[in-house]
Amino acid sequence: MSLTQLFQNGLLAAVALLLSAPLNAEQSYSQTGQLVEKKRFELERFTTFTGKTIKQLHVGWESYGTLNETKDNVVLITHYFSATSHAAGKYKPDDASPGYWDNIIGPGKAIDTDKYFVISVDTLANLNAYDPNVITTGPASINPDTGKHYGLTFPVVTIRDFVNVQKALLESLGIKKLHAVVGASMGSMQALDWATGYPDWVERMISVIGSGQSDAWTTALLEKWAIPIQLDKHWANGDYYNASPPTQGLTAALMFITQDALTPTFFNKTGKNLAYSALEKGPLNDIRQQHSIVKWLKSRAEERAKLMDANHLLYLVRASQLYTAGHSGNLEEALSQVKAKTLFLPSFNDLLLMPYLAKNASSALAQQGKNTHYETLSGDLGHLNGVVGIEQAANKISAFLADN
Repeated sequence: MSLTQLFQNGLLAAVALLLSAPLNAEQSYSQTGQLVEKKRFELERFTTFTGKTIKQLHVGWESYGTLNETKDNVVLITHYFSATSHAAGKYKPDDASPGYWDNIIGPGKAIDTDKYFVISVDTLANLNAYDPNVITTGPASINPDTGKHYGLTFPVVTIRDFVNVQKALLESLGIKKLHAVVGASMGSMQALDWATGYPDWVERMISVIGSGQSDAWTTALLEKWAIPIQLDKHWANGDYYNASPPTQGLTAALMFITQDALTPTFFNKTGKNLAYSALEKGPLNDIRQQHSIVKWLKSRAEERAKLMDANHLLYLVRASQLYTAGHSGNLEEALSQVKAKTLFLPSFNDLLLMPYLAKNASSALAQQGKNTHYETLSGDLGHLNGVVGIEQAANKISAFLADN
């Protein structure tokens, strides 16, 4: 199956999953793969980084492997922007595909569930608000004080808030230490914020396709994802839950996200499979017609949008824009707090979170005498080399987790 065919199956997150498991072999997967269960975590009250209160907070979580008696074999997986806590395994043997990092999470794999208790948590304002396998509190949720959807009255949330919800869940399980925290993209932001904000908790940190902070370029790029939603006439300043949602704006935003997460090489390969031509008949004769590659990109985005919420996307954009590890405003000072061994795995051709963002953080740690390692990922998929292509780093990850 070609990479283009993989992407034609829909959700970007599902691309990685299609590479690792049989799609129509229920018996073989039930014998060799992990079956997992989505669980619910609740907090009656949660105080955000900015001091706001969220009542009756709910998030979903999944775990793989067994927690040992001393509860010190925990590996926390923090998920990327459009993902969920479904990092590995399947809910049912006949699911179309397993979790996004199933290639490296499981018995005998890089993150070995025979050794480690692996746990992952849905973020607040998770993008996939209408996925039946996602539990999240965000703008689409009902405010218990009003009985109405929060909309834009939901407080701005930060990467630190995602971390603090995870911490509350871990504490409810009696966990007080992480063998490692590992995350890709927006998950890498959470991973490094864990290491800077709660250094006594974290023994190892792996940042995949990540950064130490959102610089001016990254913040402006992320804003591009928000603008189409805000310009959609149905957005209604976020108050659309009892009316038509801003589907066109959300679709356009997802088109931008898809292209930013990939590379010209991938798009040109896809265009070749589609028989793309600059002088296609439709666009040449009608300004309303679109090129084959644009139609392909739009159809992927329309499919993804069905389970997503536009306001949730805006909140995740803002959380990512506000990100600086440690949340103190001074990255070097925050990195000085790190006690964990760190491993940075950027993608060499990433056009979204460019490699210099990870390099700057790793170099700053090295200058402070910290135990830090840096290695680039390869492949034609740019940012998504850290999702689809993560298996190339399996040996590195395994050795890093085992190293004392």
